[in-house]
This record gives sequence, structure tokens and C-alpha cells, in this order.
Amino acid sequence: MTVTTRFAPSPTGHLHVGNIRAALHNWLWARKSGGRFLLRLDDTDLERSSVAYADSIKGDLAWLGLHWDGEEKQSDRFALYEAQFAALKATGRVYPAYETAQELDLRRKILLGRGLPPVYDRAALSLTADQIAAYEAEGRSPHWRFRLDHDRPIVWTDLIRGEQRFDPRLLSDPVVRRSDGSWLYLLPSVIDDIDMGISHVLRGEDHVSNTATQIQMFEALGAPVPSFAHEALLTGAEGKLSKRLGSLGVAHFREAGLEPMAIASLLARLGSSQPIEPFADMTPLVESFDFAHFGRAPARFDEGELAALNQKIVHLLPYEAVADRLPEGMDEAAWNAIRPNLQTVAGAADWWRIVTGPIDAPQLDPEDRDFLNAARDILAEATFDADVWRSLTITLKDSTGRKGKALFLPLRRALTGLDHGPDMAQLLPLIGKAEAIRRLSV
Repeated sequence: MTVTTRFAPSPTGHLHVGNIRAALHNWLWARKSGGRFLLRLDDTDLERSSVAYADSIKGDLAWLGLHWDGEEKQSDRFALYEAQFAALKATGRVYPAYETAQELDLRRKILLGRGLPPVYDRAALSLTADQIAAYEAEGRSPHWRFRLDHDRPIVWTDLIRGEQRFDPRLLSDPVVRRSDGSWLYLLPSVIDDIDMGISHVLRGEDHVSNTATQIQMFEALGAPVPSFAHEALLTGAEGKLSKRLGSLGVAHFREAGLEPMAIASLLARLGSSQPIEPFADMTPLVESFDFAHFGRAPARFDEGELAALNQKIVHLLPYEAVADRLPEGMDEAAWNAIRPNLQTVAGAADWWRIVTGPIDAPQLDPEDRDFLNAARDILAEATFDADVWRSLTITLKDSTGRKGKALFLPLRRALTGLDHGPDMAQLLPLIGKAEAIRRLSV
């Protein structure tokens, strides 16, 4: 069996961090198994779906490095749904129901008031031909429900949650088609998974009850049931479900200057027993991905942790990986000098401006002026090579008696305008002799 996974977003909005995690895990499992990762756009909601959102989703996946091996759109597959729906209707596994939303809501409230589960009572199965004719004479069109088999429990071994068991008598027969003929999520998804050869369905734990009903749909259509894995949902840093997680997407991460691998490094292992580490490429994440590492405890997403991880990854990036994103004129030596001080690659531009100037003249203590002028004179006579900072500071220490902060800080302030930054031994050669002498002239 070829392992085949799928990511099935609805193009009615942008991807958020929870979507990204699901896509990543499906991609990782397919790549580890030597299988296929498919993209399916669940665009049956024709009014809310848009090409712009679909393009945004595909652009986000590409930026994250999650390239897919095939693509489908549900809006192209309506004929297939009709054919399978007709087959289920012929065997009595789908049936029409005429209750209005208000009538169903009232029934649910009555059941809840009696302390009973609000399960649909299958009243539609008892309708006579005359009752159906009367409803249709009123102008009612039926919605359609999938008839669950009540004779045996629904059981499967979830790859994350272990054995799952549902009593179908405690589940409502799910509505699979609205009265206007449009499709709800459950049945088309099953039909697509069968047709696309999906072997593993990996998604959030909020779909567990959907899986129970969908398993019977696979069986009713005579198809093998895929393996299922349901992940714990993400929580915010405050320890509870956060609405903010629904607004954090690729655009937010890109604007913050985050690397795709920082996002992948965090989300690949979030909620697992494996350590979260900075990785510069996907290979170790693919090799180590395993459902057995994931538990049922909520997975805590922390933007601060992501930023720290990003900083570590930036410090791992070679010049070749970032050259096309660096300011003009910034070479490998400059990248290596500046990189240890960066939180994002974009921050290199700020440090490069320190190198190329002009810089804001620092406020100097009066006693530092003679010291800096002495530094200027020494530098004017020095050989300006890779060892120039060391020779300058040694000479100044011997001639002035200064050491430590009193020696180094005035020089850094005069040369960079800042109290901190990259190693001056690497930075000074980048600034250049003529510019350094000019900055030391006070």
C-alpha cells in the first residue's frame, strides 16, 4: 500500500497556525513513508470560496516547503458525489427529512430539558407518502441524512488516541446534503478519500465524532477504511484555547521575519515527547516523525518560543542560503560577522547600515575624547588587516593604561554609535580604515 495523505482546507480564508500544523504533519508522514501528499481544496461552499484564497493557501504551502504531489478541487467532483449519493439512496443508507431548523432546535431543547442526549429521533423514516406530499405541497424540500447502523459499535484504533469506541445509537444520523442540494463536509470528504486513495487521515481531535460517522460511510460505499490519527488541539501561551491562534497565519509570520524552518521546527514536534530543536532543513524532522510520540495533552503554542527558535536557526544559516535577501554589497565575511547578533535575516540590513554609515555621532564623555583621538592616530599608522582590532586595543591598553569596559566601550560607541553589537574584531575590517579614522576623529 502506498501511503497517501491529504491536506483539505476550505478556500474561504487564509491558513492559520492550526491548519499549518495539520498540513505539515500530513506532509511529514507522507515523506517519511515514501508516499504521496495531496492537496484537496474543499470548495463546495461556492459563495464563500474564492480563487484568491485558494492561491493564498497554495502560496503559503509553497513558502513553507510543503510541496504537494497532486491537487483536486471538490467543485470539479460534483458528478462523482451524485453517483455515490444515488448508490447510497438505492440501498437506503441516505434518507430525506423535512424538519425545519426551528423544529429540530425545539426537539433538541426538549430532550436536553429531560436530561437526554439531543439525538435525532429518525422521525423522517416513519413519514407516510401523504405526509411527504403535504410537506412538499407546503414548498418544503428535504435535507438528506446518512442512516447509521445501530447494530454494532463503531470501533477503530487511532494512531494517537488508541482504541476509540462509539455507540451509534447515541449519535444523530448526520445531515450530508442540505435542502438546496448543496453538500456538507462529511460525505464528499469520504467519497474523495476513497477516490484519491487516501491511506491515512491526520487531523485535529475535534473531528473524532466525525470520524465515527465517516467510518460507516466508507463501509457503506464498500471501501477500505483509512487509518486515522487525531491530534490534540493547539492552545495559546495562556494555557487555554485562544482566538488569536485563528488569526496567526503565514502572512503574520512572514511579516515578523520568521524563517519557514522555524515554523516547521516548532510545529513538527509541538504536542509530542520529542525535544523542540532548531533545524535548518526538513530531513531530520521527516526521519523522526512518528505518531507514537504524540499524546492527548493540549499542545501549547508560544510565539516567544517561536521567535527564540527562529533566532537559533538564523545563526545556523550559511551565506548561500540568505545571499539573495541581504543588502547590496554585503558579502560572506559581513554575514558571518553580523549573523550572531540577528534575530531575523531582515535585521542584517540594520547592522549593514552601521557598517556603511553614516551613523549618529554618540554622546562622548570629555575624558574619552583624547583617548579616541589617540586611537585614531594609532589606526592611521596601523596595518589594516584582519588583526587590526587586536593590535589597536593592545597598543591603546599599553599607552593609556585603560582596560575592560573603559577600553572597549568608547571605541565601540565611536565606531558604531551603539553600546553593543557584533564582535568588533570582525566589524572593524568591514567598516574600513578611512571610515573608521573619520568616526574616531572627535
